[in-house]
Amino acid sequence: MVLIGRRGFLALSGMAAAAGIVGCGPSGGGPVVRLASGEIGGFYYAFAGLLAAAAARSGDVRIERVITSGSQENLTLLAHGRVDAALALSDSVRDTTDQVALGRVYENYLQLVVRSDSSIGSVAELRGARVSLGAEGSGAASTGDRILRVAGLDPEVDVQVSHRPLREAVAELASGQADALLWAGGVPTSVLEIPKRMRLVDMGELAAPMRERFGPVYDRVEIPADAYPGGVAVHTIGVANFLLAAASLPDDVAASIVELLVYQADSLVPTEAAGTQFLDGRSLIGTAPVPLHPGAAEVYRRWHG
Repeated sequence: MVLIGRRGFLALSGMAAAAGIVGCGPSGGGPVVRLASGEIGGFYYAFAGLLAAAAARSGDVRIERVITSGSQENLTLLAHGRVDAALALSDSVRDTTDQVALGRVYENYLQLVVRSDSSIGSVAELRGARVSLGAEGSGAASTGDRILRVAGLDPEVDVQVSHRPLREAVAELASGQADALLWAGGVPTSVLEIPKRMRLVDMGELAAPMRERFGPVYDRVEIPADAYPGGVAVHTIGVANFLLAAASLPDDVAASIVELLVYQADSLVPTEAAGTQFLDGRSLIGTAPVPLHPGAAEVYRRWHG
């Protein structure tokens, strides 16, 4: 488990340039793949840990989980060769020139959270509010800006936007220093105090305009009432997550990782995942517009016959 911040980029970049990042583990447990994940307590971090454990059991590849702030930082790390693979929201992926996909692994649910006693009942009612749109470098930071605009708000004028890591955002919301937070992740997310002190705001009505304005990566999804014990059902926006890799990742290494997705799927479901969020064999290959890694494509061809 490795924590990478922006200050560590240059040193790590030099190491990568000198020798490449994929290497053999000290105990001969297969090549080491550095996977950019996300914040501790989040879906990316949990999924990356389960994938690393599955890889350790297989013995074909070793996965080293790298802690980051989320999608945008992950894509930067991958683009600069500082990691071998990365998890990212599909709407955060812009330039796919040097990036290929290993699979569409699951769906993140956007969760707009307010205090239980808040009068805020829609995104449009965030006008003048203090809102954390996810940590700097996270996918929620980018998606949140789009959500506000679709709801008729100018993020630079109408809302007091901040960017906090999840635990900081939760603490500020609980103490009254913030009015709302946006989180892209699993359901339930344990650090959200729902319904004891917080509740979810329904955003289902914004899914269609998000698709119309920004493309088909957005889905209208339901967070069921039992997702948070004692909670109520709400609709929100779902965004697919891709497991990406550098185009230079060797075919056999890519194939080893994809075989874990295909054949050990049941062991890769974080406790934070609602059943409808997680990967399914039919959707793994749905990574357009990002092309599949050749090693991944070969596994899928064999699997599907």
